[in-house]
Amino acid sequence: MAATKILDRLKVGASPPAPGGALPLTFFDVPWLFTGPVERVFFYPYAHTADHFAAHLLPSLVSSLSATLRAFYPLLGRVRPCPDGGGGYEFFCSDGGEAVELIVAESSDDFDELSAGGPRDVARLYALVPRLPSPGADGSFALAAAQVTVFPARGVAVGVSIHHVACDDSSYTHFIRTWAAQCRVASGGADAVPPPPFLDRGVVADPEGLAGRTLDEMRQLAGNGPPPPPPPAAGPQPKLVIASFALTRDRIDALKRRVAAKVAADGGGTGRVHCSAFTVACALAWACLARVGGGERPRAHLLFSVECRRRLAPPIPQEYLGNCLRPCFVEVGTGELLGGDGVAAAAAAIGAAVAALDGGVLDGAGGWFHKILSLVPERPMSVGGSPRYGVYETDFGLGRPAKVELVSIDKTPGTVSLAEARDAGVEVGVVLQEAEMARFGSCFADALEVLCDSVTELN
Repeated sequence: MAATKILDRLKVGASPPAPGGALPLTFFDVPWLFTGPVERVFFYPYAHTADHFAAHLLPSLVSSLSATLRAFYPLLGRVRPCPDGGGGYEFFCSDGGEAVELIVAESSDDFDELSAGGPRDVARLYALVPRLPSPGADGSFALAAAQVTVFPARGVAVGVSIHHVACDDSSYTHFIRTWAAQCRVASGGADAVPPPPFLDRGVVADPEGLAGRTLDEMRQLAGNGPPPPPPPAAGPQPKLVIASFALTRDRIDALKRRVAAKVAADGGGTGRVHCSAFTVACALAWACLARVGGGERPRAHLLFSVECRRRLAPPIPQEYLGNCLRPCFVEVGTGELLGGDGVAAAAAAIGAAVAALDGGVLDGAGGWFHKILSLVPERPMSVGGSPRYGVYETDFGLGRPAKVELVSIDKTPGTVSLAEARDAGVEVGVVLQEAEMARFGSCFADALEVLCDSVTELN
């Protein structure tokens, strides 16, 4: 049986020591306070022994992580209740005394299978991702942890867990790519390191007190108690598997043309829609999940996050460390989603929702939290990641990763991950039961064939 053996648990602090101090949570951070970490694993071929890894690569990984944490020092600390007793929370890092745990491990699992895109038991991937330490007695909790796992003579996996309250995917990938660049430098390379993070949280204005109001709503919800869990199913539980599906650039372009043709037809030749690679990939995944789920509800819902850094007035730096996302809500009739033009209908609805943000990205912010809660019983599809973040450009001196997995999508049923594909295009990741995964894969392939054939006919 494949096994992952822990070789060491290192405490990596900042070098030179970080300044420390307290930082406030913004209203973008507060909704993620009681969620959990974003967990990714990056796979790299590595044809060396465990001893060679320990002697040559591991020291560079450790020293570069230390250098990176000097700039990203808030990730060294914790989120804690504010000491003033007012019921709020803050980020806190003590001067020079904090550290992130870096687990060093060795695995006998099949590296080639784990780093491929086919269905794999998601539990096998969790062996490569570190768990965050347990919360303290005072309610504080750590924000980041890392794990490096060597597969002797086969490969290396780098797993990183960062609590979502600390940052969004833009900041997450900024941190990872900075660590990777520092590692290349530590190994003797001369690569440029990304610019440092922007740490001034005062750039996120909150004149209406949304952070405090959202926290009060969350407390009220917790005070009423969670709904009772469903009774456990009889017998053994189905195994969850994770798999990836590729949308090549030519298929994306074909889908865009199909969507444009439908919108033009529906609009009498004048219809226009925002139609990006993200839009069509979401639409295709949404339609396939609806078919897998049976479509028993009259309306189908989609929930995804929109990056706000450049949409705010004034805009804030792309390097801002923290969350800067707003939810975007989309719904269509289930019958329309399951119909022959379901992907095009979904893409048109997604594009319209994104285009509507041009009228004001913070419009309705006071109702976001309640809207999300109201959708939970509707089992919306949600989206993690984005093709824009370039996870396949993360090079620790080993070249581009063979595979990147957003493992934490399994925490919320109906969540898919999106990333740029390693060889151009978009990669869609999904976690389902084995039988459902087979149906999803069949639907995905069939939808591409039918839609692309229809584009050929239109041309």
